[in-house]
Amino acid sequence: MKKDRYHGNDLIRIAIIIGDFLLLNLLVYLCLEQFDDKTPDYFMDHNAVVVMVANFAMLVAEYFFNTIVYHRRLSVIDLLRRVFMLSATQSALMFFLLRSISRGGGFFKFMYYFAGFLFIALLLARLIERGIILYLRSKGKNTQSILFVGNDPANLMLYHDMLENSSAGTYVKGYYADEPIENAPEQFVHLGNLQQLNAQMEEDKDKTNLGIDLLFCCLSHDESAFINRVIHFCDNHVVHFYYVPRMSGNLHLRLIPELYGDVTLFTNRREPLTFIENKFLKRTFDIVVSALTCLVLLPFLPIIALIIKMQSPGPLFFVQNRTGLNGHTFKCYKFRSMHVNNQADTLQATKDDPRKFPFGEFMRKTNIDEFPQFFNVLKGDMSIVGPRPHMMLHTEMYGKLIDKYMVRHFCRPGITGWAQVTGFRGETKELWQMEERIRRDIWYLENWTFWLDLKIILKTALTIIRPDKQAY
Repeated sequence: MKKDRYHGNDLIRIAIIIGDFLLLNLLVYLCLEQFDDKTPDYFMDHNAVVVMVANFAMLVAEYFFNTIVYHRRLSVIDLLRRVFMLSATQSALMFFLLRSISRGGGFFKFMYYFAGFLFIALLLARLIERGIILYLRSKGKNTQSILFVGNDPANLMLYHDMLENSSAGTYVKGYYADEPIENAPEQFVHLGNLQQLNAQMEEDKDKTNLGIDLLFCCLSHDESAFINRVIHFCDNHVVHFYYVPRMSGNLHLRLIPELYGDVTLFTNRREPLTFIENKFLKRTFDIVVSALTCLVLLPFLPIIALIIKMQSPGPLFFVQNRTGLNGHTFKCYKFRSMHVNNQADTLQATKDDPRKFPFGEFMRKTNIDEFPQFFNVLKGDMSIVGPRPHMMLHTEMYGKLIDKYMVRHFCRPGITGWAQVTGFRGETKELWQMEERIRRDIWYLENWTFWLDLKIILKTALTIIRPDKQAY
């Protein structure tokens, strides 16, 4: 038999979907009545058709993007994205269908306002619905009852994570283990040893409802027979079983399951850019934007070359070996911003570096010197956004000094990156500055989204207008 929590979530979802349709029809009515000066004649003459099409479009949109507001782990970004996709799909489909069966003008203007109002209305409704759900969970409704097995520190970490996420609506009964978990709070109750758990399972074997929804087990593989007994018990009592990977001492590993063929493995890091659809999206964006940028830049090359030559004899481009994807070396291109010198491969640029000439300093402050790297992007050596490629000397030096330094090379280096737009650009005078830069580079490759790339590009573009104080 299904648990009440499943029925509860189903009822919440159904109620919210019904609310979406009521909201849609109210909005259609208001738009037809209140915005008659912006409403196409066809809409005024065929109200019933408009209502039917609007509801059909919402039905399709709900099928693909129905509510997730009841999810126990839900970020604001996920909520915004879901509401946007729901309203955009409904509005686009409604516009297409009405435009295909009628004639006349004014459709786009009407649908533009309608889509905006629908998005705002659905978003406000979701925020109210989310607030109601959180209130009910705070009163003990729509909650999950959880039991832990094992005294590994991993269980304690998971318990603390549940406490921090109050929106999850979880109630932890406690844990069974032969020894208490070290440093566990009093609220995390030690219910007994594994022998007592075994006796409890035997006592409850004929019960249909144990009041437990989830069981998290973290035991040694030496306990495989007991683990299988727990799994069998969970399967027969509609309790979801999860095996929690153990920790070794104080080593905090967040292992993530992955399929390798038909075998489930565990990895310590999930990188969104290892998925082919994400690779395709990022690479396509890189090629299109880089090609356009190179075309736009072409007429300015003679002017930039003339100014550089006037202020400093030497080549137009500065070419340097840098460390790229998977640790491979590539030649990175920049407009030359310094006088030709023999310290280019060993010494970082400083604030009042005498090697810089005036126009070179201007290019560095406004990122113009990085523009030739769009050619590197076209070649496939770089991406528009990613960890900044370091000179070979720094890779060798910091690779020995900073833990996980080489992780940043799991993705293509970028013309700009998350570290650069969050205050860690330019000279690294102290080791902690480079450590923080590496931490942000790793965060980027573990949390990549297309929207994050666009955000970084926008922040970088603003430095052309308002130069970064760390850019020198």
